[in-house]
Amino acid sequence: MDPEIQSSKLLTEAIKNSATDIHFTPNDYGISIHFRINGYRWYYGEISYKSYHTLLSYYKFSSGMDIAEHRIPQNGTIQFQGKDYLYDLRLSTLPTRDIESLAIRLLPTNYFPDIEHLFVFPSQASQLVSWINKRAGMILFTGPTGSGKTTTMYALLKKSIELYGFQAITLEDPVEQPIQNLLQVQVNEKAGFDYDVGLKAALRHDPDVIMVGEIRDEKTAKFAFKTALTGHLVLSTVHAKDAYGTIARLKEMGMKQSDLSESIIGIASQQLVKMDRTNKSEQTRAALAELLTGQNLKQALMGKPPTPDYQSFQDLRRKAHAHGYISQSS
Repeated sequence: MDPEIQSSKLLTEAIKNSATDIHFTPNDYGISIHFRINGYRWYYGEISYKSYHTLLSYYKFSSGMDIAEHRIPQNGTIQFQGKDYLYDLRLSTLPTRDIESLAIRLLPTNYFPDIEHLFVFPSQASQLVSWINKRAGMILFTGPTGSGKTTTMYALLKKSIELYGFQAITLEDPVEQPIQNLLQVQVNEKAGFDYDVGLKAALRHDPDVIMVGEIRDEKTAKFAFKTALTGHLVLSTVHAKDAYGTIARLKEMGMKQSDLSESIIGIASQQLVKMDRTNKSEQTRAALAELLTGQNLKQALMGKPPTPDYQSFQDLRRKAHAHGYISQSS
C-alpha cells in the first residue's frame, strides 16, 4: 500500500477514536500499533516489518528527519488535515535492537477547550481564573506526566487574553500546541537558548504574563521568581509529588522562604479521572486539583499541616463519586 494512503487511513482511525498518541512497537513477529485513548493504551493492530519500514521512511522524510540515521533518537513535525480540525503531528523515533520505534502525538491546531470544561468541579476552574487577576506573582502546577498541566496553563493564558487583553508569552521545550494570540517561543538548550535566556528575552517584549514550560533547576527558578517579584505574572510547572512537595522542591533549588511567600499566588496539583457521566461534549476525562493557596499556602510554607477546609485528592474523589461523576475505582 502507498505509505501516504496507509498513513492517512491510520491517522483518520486514530482521530475517530479520540486517540492522543499512536505507538509503533517492534516485536518478534512484526510491529504492534497502539492508540492512547483517555490515558489508556489500546491495541489497534499489527503490520509487517516491510510495511512499517516503508511507512517509517515516509514519516521521517515528511517530518524533516534524517532517513539514513538509525542510531540516535530523532524528532520531527508534520501536519494532517482531519475531518474537523487540522492536526500538528509530533513524531519521535527511538532506536531499538532491530528497528526504530515510532511515537506520534496528535495535537489539533485550531481547537482548544475553555478552562471551565477541563475540571470535574467548575468551582476549581473559577478559582484558577481568580488567580490570574492578581496580575503579578507565581502560579505553579505539578502532577504526573499526562495529567493536563500544560493544557490548564494554556487555558489560563487564553482566559487572561479574553478577560484582560494580556500580552502573553510562552517558553516551551518543545511548543506543545500552537494557539492563536500567544507568542510561543521554542527553547533550544543545545543552541544555548535555555529557559534563562528565553526569560530575559521575553521580558524585553513587555509581557503581562509569561509561561515557563518547566522550572527544572536553580538558575531558572531564581530568575522566574525574580520576574514574578518585579511585577509580572508567571505560570510554570515543577516536578513534585503533590502541592506540598512543590514547596520542598523549590527550597531544594535554593529558593528563600521569603521569596516564596511574597511571590506564590497558588499551587495546583492535578490528576485526571475518567468521567462516568458528563455533559461536556465528548470529553470522558476531567481534572481534579489540590489547590494550595491563601491560609493553607501560608501554613505549608511554614511546614505546618493544612487547615480542615483543604481538599485533598481523597476528599475530591469522594465528592466526585458522591455526585456520580466518577466510579469508586477511578
